[in-house]
Amino acid sequence: MARKSILVVDDEKSQREILEMILSGEGYDVTTASSGEAAMKFVADRHFDLVLTDLKMTGMSGLDLLKELTDFDKSIIVILLTAHGTVDSAVDALRLGAFDYLQKPYDREKLLETISKALTQLTSLDSEIVSDSVEMDKVKKLLLKIAKSNSTVLIRGESGTGKELMARAIHKNSFRTNQIFQAVNCAAINENLLESELFGHEKGSFTGAVGEKLGLFEVADGGTLFLDEIGELDISLQAKILRALQEKQIRRVGGTKEINVDVRVVAATNRDLLKMTQDGSFREDLYYRLNVLSLEIPPLRERRSDIPVLV
Repeated sequence: MARKSILVVDDEKSQREILEMILSGEGYDVTTASSGEAAMKFVADRHFDLVLTDLKMTGMSGLDLLKELTDFDKSIIVILLTAHGTVDSAVDALRLGAFDYLQKPYDREKLLETISKALTQLTSLDSEIVSDSVEMDKVKKLLLKIAKSNSTVLIRGESGTGKELMARAIHKNSFRTNQIFQAVNCAAINENLLESELFGHEKGSFTGAVGEKLGLFEVADGGTLFLDEIGELDISLQAKILRALQEKQIRRVGGTKEINVDVRVVAATNRDLLKMTQDGSFREDLYYRLNVLSLEIPPLRERRSDIPVLV
């Protein structure tokens, strides 16, 4: 297995040398940069598993570097080193997607523990998502960032790329991991039955409704609901999904009572939903409500180095 690569960014030479010595001694492949600008040049030329950067630097600050890195590649794991009095900025960095921050003077063991934790989370996905490509490595890193949020997620990818596998991995690595995960294929169920499947129904609400039925939104309360092939939803059902996401309430078929639900929705599609909003077959407001966070799964033909390990 290749050594994990770390880019150390600090405008103080002594700090770069100390960090390089510590991390190299632990078996990491370490590259150092004296500025944020130099770091971006390194990142443009090669792949790094993690970036460890000082917050306060001459020229581009660590916070500015984080923004640049995130714009360039949302999957990059970033840890910041902060001096006393800059904790507020470090908290802002967490909101912008940094994995963690450490205050100077940092404890060597705490430093190594934080780096190990960040990289171990990535490695833990290897048993769930079999791959050996840079492309999927980026997907897994971004997945871990997405998992830490509570926002809705839209997974894009061709049929067979493993969208449900990704959805389950998001759930497993989220704070909802001990709650239920429910999945439904929106293309596999008749429209009328799908409404009942999602929202439940009251006894006698239609022919064959011999009893009360809980929908998947209720069943998955506190957990994650995966809506596969969301692009196949009828426009009228799209409106009901939108309301459930906006209001966090659902109403069973034939019912009058509003039911509160706390569900994280992860949706997936192999269709171009943005294009569908333009021709009116998919609601624009629902598209943006689902696409708060997005994950794109490249097809196998674009990551051929994965073929041997999959075989």
